[in-house]
Amino acid sequence: MSSQNDRAIYFRSLHHPGNPIVLSNVYDGATASYIAGHATTKAIATASYAVAASQGIADESLTLPQNLAAARTIAAVVAATTSPQLPLTVDMQDGYEDVAQTIRDVIALGAVGCNLEDFDNAAGKLRSLSEAVNRIRTAVQAAREAGVPDFVINARTDVLGPAGTGSIEDAIERGKAFLDAGACTVFVWGPGGRGVSGDEVRELAKALGGRVNVKLNLGDGYLTVSELKKIGVARISLGPELWRAAMGAFRETADRLLAQVSYQK
Repeated sequence: MSSQNDRAIYFRSLHHPGNPIVLSNVYDGATASYIAGHATTKAIATASYAVAASQGIADESLTLPQNLAAARTIAAVVAATTSPQLPLTVDMQDGYEDVAQTIRDVIALGAVGCNLEDFDNAAGKLRSLSEAVNRIRTAVQAAREAGVPDFVINARTDVLGPAGTGSIEDAIERGKAFLDAGACTVFVWGPGGRGVSGDEVRELAKALGGRVNVKLNLGDGYLTVSELKKIGVARISLGPELWRAAMGAFRETADRLLAQVSYQK
């Protein structure tokens, strides 16, 4: 496991406030192959929303076996590329029922990090702060026992999201507690499913020492990579943005071609 933990150490080292790691999240073997072979890629990350959508299901319906199956395919593709030592981090949603076993499962696939949410998908509600912190501690301990003590946890809080009624102060409180429990970075899900605003990102970065993950939204009016660097975040991810772009092109092409189809009665 020493080489796997070496990848974890390397992946952790890429999280520099002000010089963030940028993750182009993948969701299947084809996207993993392309991103793994790109000259700018330093690590591979999955996005559970896109993984679920590529299987024709909603994000909240993605089961642990389905998520692991996708991660297994992606890990195998990366291992077969010219850059087989690229760190792999997997979006494991809320960690599912047994978070320790989930961590052992993703480590067995070769992953060196994961996303872990404080929203309980089964119950449909936000976990209490104490429960969420305990689950991060459990994940850290499971990774240590599995031989990857430097496993990188990106802890997401939905306290501002649709299921939460909290404030930015609540997000900061949770973020600090998650970092103290062993998380590497904190990702704050915005109200209504949107990204957090520029002012909120600045406040989070200042309060959490830059150990913040921000989802990059494509389009006008959103913070750019260069702007996020200046703010001082440590991690930027695309989430399902590449899947959305791909599906947009798919629909446009399909509609154009199918518009030419006519059937004789």
